[in-house]
Amino acid sequence: MEIFDLKAFHRNTFGKNSARALRRQGLIPAVLYGPQRESMPLTVSPFELDKVYKESGTERVILNLIIKNGGTQDVTAMVKELQTSPVTDQYLHVDFYEISLDQEITVSVLVEVTGKSKGVERGGFLQVVRHELEISCLPADMPDKIEVDVTNLDIGDSIHVEDIELGDKIRLLTDTHLTVVTVVAPKVEEEAVSEEEAEEAEEAQAVEAEATGEASD
Repeated sequence: MEIFDLKAFHRNTFGKNSARALRRQGLIPAVLYGPQRESMPLTVSPFELDKVYKESGTERVILNLIIKNGGTQDVTAMVKELQTSPVTDQYLHVDFYEISLDQEITVSVLVEVTGKSKGVERGGFLQVVRHELEISCLPADMPDKIEVDVTNLDIGDSIHVEDIELGDKIRLLTDTHLTVVTVVAPKVEEEAVSEEEAEEAEEAQAVEAEATGEASD
């Protein structure tokens, strides 16, 4: 897996007002942390981060953070969380997590369904129950997505976590008995009773009640 350089700068200001000021300057407030590292506040360029995403073609990118803090420090990291504005899609804050290339990491990876289920062709409905699966692997072996082929799924069939093969280098951590995708039968719609039918039913009940009353007299 390719490693992408990204410049970052140490910052000494904190809080919401500081974060807003940094964004007005065209910077993203960021933080770097890890199992053997105390939290380090940083700033990065949104244009440089966007460039990395475009060049890598994935959000599961391994970074060489080049941190400027008087001197220069290189840190291998991944984006743990990226906050964006729901209105403008502007990057608001990014969390970087320090990793080691020779130690396994735990991540959640998106499930991508491929193929057209024969059950769907027969009128069934495909339901994706789990959109992400948790895995553990070395950073270089981390997949962008987990493809699940549903071509042979008929109505009533399911694919469980234990049915997914990812090779020897990746361990699935999600409960193996859980369902990932299934094909369900189409629902039989009950015919709505028309007003006329309802009136006829009410009249029949009234006649029956009247007849019962006359018999008792």
